[in-house]
Amino acid sequence: MPETDLYLPVKRFLEKQGYAVKGEVRGCDVVALRGDEPPVIVELKSAFSLQLVLQGIDRQAMTDAVYLAVPPPRRSQHADAVKLCRRLGLGLLLVIGNHVEALIDPAPYKPRKMKPRTTRLLREFAHRVGDPICGGSARGIRMTAYRQDALRCLAFLRLHGASKAALVKAGASVTKAPAILLDDVYGWFQRVERGVYGLSPKGEAAWGEFSGAIEALGVAA
Repeated sequence: MPETDLYLPVKRFLEKQGYAVKGEVRGCDVVALRGDEPPVIVELKSAFSLQLVLQGIDRQAMTDAVYLAVPPPRRSQHADAVKLCRRLGLGLLLVIGNHVEALIDPAPYKPRKMKPRTTRLLREFAHRVGDPICGGSARGIRMTAYRQDALRCLAFLRLHGASKAALVKAGASVTKAPAILLDDVYGWFQRVERGVYGLSPKGEAAWGEFSGAIEALGVAA
C-alpha cells in the first residue's frame, strides 16, 4: 500500500474528531489542529520500520501528540511494534482499507517493574557458578544454574552410585536435589526404588559430555 493511500483514511479519521487536517506541512506527512490544542502529527509508512520510528521521534521535538500510521504489521511484529511505540511515547494507528484503528495514543512511558522477574534474574546470577555462557550466543547448550545443580547431582551419583535423594542433597550441596532428581528434566536420572536414584544411560553419557563443566564446578570428573 503506497503511503499516499493512507492519507485520506487518516485525514477523515481525524476530521471526525473535529480536527482541521493538512498534508505535507514542513516535512510532516499529516498535521491536524483543533482549537488551541497542540498540533497532532502523523507519519505515514507502508510498513512499520526503524525509519518510521526515527521520524516519529524527530517530530516529538514539535509536539507530544505524534502518531505513526501503517497497515497492519505482520503478526510476529505486531506486539513488538505496540511495545516500542508505548515505550517511546508514540501513538500507533492501523489503516485497514478505509478504516483507521487507534491502537495506542501518545503518552509518557512509565515502565512497570516486574519484581518476580527481577528476583529470578538476580537469583540466577548469584547461583550460577562462573561465566559459562558467552553473551550474545543464541544456540547451543545453556549452562544455567539449574543445569549446574543437575550436574552436581549427576557427579555425586556417578561417584557414589545410586543414593537417596536426601543424601544427594547433602553430599552435592544442592538444596533442590530431590526435585531435580524427580523431575529429571534432562533424562539423566532414574529411580531405583522409592526415594533412591541412580544414573540413566543418558546420564552416564552426560558424565563425559560435560566433564569440563563438572570440573569447573569443583567436582573431579
